[in-house]
Amino acid sequence: MDSPMCLVENADGELHVVPGAIKYLMGLNQKVVVVSVVGLYRTGKSYLMNKLAGKRKGFALGATIQSKTKGIWMWCVPHPEKRDHTLVLLDTEGLGDVEKGDSKNDAWIFSLAILLSSTLVYNSRGTIDNQAVENLQYVSELTERIKVNSSSAASSSHDDEEGGDAQFVQFFPNFVWAIRDFTLLLEIDGRNVTEDEYLEHSLELRKGGGKKNLMYNLPRECIRNYFPSRKCFVFPTPTTPANMPHLDSMDEAGLCGSFRKVADTFCRFIFQESRTKTVKGGHKVTGRMLGHLVNTYVETIAKGSVPCLENAVLAMAQIENQAAVDEGQVVYQRGMEEVKALFPVDMGQISAHHLRSDHQATQAFMKRSFKDENGDFLKALAVAIAKHYAVLLIQNEDASEKKCAALLEKLSAPMAQKIKEGIYTTPGGYELYCSHHDNMVAQYRAKPDKGVRAEEILEQFLREKSLEKNSILQADKKLTENEKKIHEEQEKRALAEQAVKMEAEKQHQLEKLIQERERSHQEGICQLEAKMVQEAKEKQQELERALDSKLHEQEKLMAKGFTEKEAAMKEEIQSLREKEEAKCEEKEEQSRNFRAIAQGVMESVSNGLGHYFNYKKAREQHKAIVFKEQVRFNLKSGAVGNIPDKERMTLKQDKMATPKLKTGAVGNSKDTTLPKVNTGTTGKSPGSEV
Repeated sequence: MDSPMCLVENADGELHVVPGAIKYLMGLNQKVVVVSVVGLYRTGKSYLMNKLAGKRKGFALGATIQSKTKGIWMWCVPHPEKRDHTLVLLDTEGLGDVEKGDSKNDAWIFSLAILLSSTLVYNSRGTIDNQAVENLQYVSELTERIKVNSSSAASSSHDDEEGGDAQFVQFFPNFVWAIRDFTLLLEIDGRNVTEDEYLEHSLELRKGGGKKNLMYNLPRECIRNYFPSRKCFVFPTPTTPANMPHLDSMDEAGLCGSFRKVADTFCRFIFQESRTKTVKGGHKVTGRMLGHLVNTYVETIAKGSVPCLENAVLAMAQIENQAAVDEGQVVYQRGMEEVKALFPVDMGQISAHHLRSDHQATQAFMKRSFKDENGDFLKALAVAIAKHYAVLLIQNEDASEKKCAALLEKLSAPMAQKIKEGIYTTPGGYELYCSHHDNMVAQYRAKPDKGVRAEEILEQFLREKSLEKNSILQADKKLTENEKKIHEEQEKRALAEQAVKMEAEKQHQLEKLIQERERSHQEGICQLEAKMVQEAKEKQQELERALDSKLHEQEKLMAKGFTEKEAAMKEEIQSLREKEEAKCEEKEEQSRNFRAIAQGVMESVSNGLGHYFNYKKAREQHKAIVFKEQVRFNLKSGAVGNIPDKERMTLKQDKMATPKLKTGAVGNSKDTTLPKVNTGTTGKSPGSEV
């Protein structure tokens, strides 16, 4: 992004997202580190943002008493230290602008900055005095402006009440206080102190009751409780008062050396210490996900409702998980284009491409999805892949049938011509026919790359030609009746052998499907397990950060003798520890859930491939009907040779008496061939379980 753009517009006291900025974020797939700056207007916030962007100009600085920044402006730049991360800088409208006259609007701007940030920079001028702390009044209103859990979740678990401020600690950004034009000495009671010690001293609580002390402590308590990670930088005046209006056009060398030093230290800290933006559950946020969050939060505020972290994450998860399914499908389909261009191919080729593409598609899904707790979206991807694979299997079979049929038609054309010429109807014609027939079959088998239906199409062809062959046999006057019977038996054996080869071809394909389903299932399980382990780890880290911060704050309160505050802190710590202990039970539940998801994915794949097996079954039934009709037509019309009526009747009776060959149709539970493969079924047809 070459220059900043408005992300959230503030017009007439109402907030609106800017479509162009959202569109930019939606195209940003990298993880983001989001740094927001808030503070009173005309305190130099925009200069700090430009400095972080590594640019002299960008965010409008302005040289008058009027605020230049309205709403929230965004500048996305490559992160200088985190690979594959984008640094998103958010410059917010100045708080306390007299031209607005509405503090409610300021409160929402402040709340949005917190909801969207990894690090929140509060910019003020002069010193950290009581007025500077009170200007952060919006902190004390955060529980009214932000909800952690949805109403249903809160009512069932009472997390918001029992967890107290600890709920916010888990999800709130790091807090950096930048004090501009600082002219005092960093001393307390005659002792030199660091900037951080100065901040902590300014946030110390007063002992004792009374309204005055309560009002004094309220904003300080909120800052301490909500922002356990706190840092302070004090900036001297950058240049002379006369040059201040021209700060954005001044060369760095013209600025005060001590100011440049602090500014450089500030930038290094932000780059090194600002975390990747996360949402509830510890999920890392991409630019695209940040766009969803901005939309959700601003729409909620516009409706007059309170933004809820849990609802925002759930809404984002629905959108992202569906997008992950779509992306997985695209990856799979793209991966299968290469083998599709080669159709027809054998089962090994299409199977290898399927396994690789399925693995890549699942990887793409896992990378993008989150909070798919019941595995519904993973199942949806599995179904989509299985259905697409089924279509490809059918297309591959159709391509194989077309190629094989064309090849057989071409190879048998010379024999068809000889039949027309009556060459095979002379004495000894049957032997000549058999020689040509065997040669044709040999040529067919020698031809490579016929695909998965090579033996099946040959078997159908030979069955169709058996009538023709038999008619030539019966018409050959050279052969005795006994010799003809011998040849008939030989033909039956040949057809039976070809039927066995056809069934072996089908059996091999079925075994391949079962094997690849198992391999695909196991790979998917491994990826799912790794994903769930990572998500559990992120949740644990989130909880541990909150617990550590509360323990650290408890130590400070104990050191200062705030026993009544310490008691409240103990309750929050106990609540967090109970959550940590509950993780063991969650792991057992997660394990059960994991098994249920795995089984669901397996069933989804089976249902998806059912389309393929139903098609095969219907196609084979159709072809069996067509074949019978063709035989009936040939018998009625005498289409094959000039067969005497008596011999035609004999042939018809023989055909009717011949047992039907099994087609191996998957889904036919009476088939005695396919159940030899262990499909793990219990009284169900193989087609329903593959």
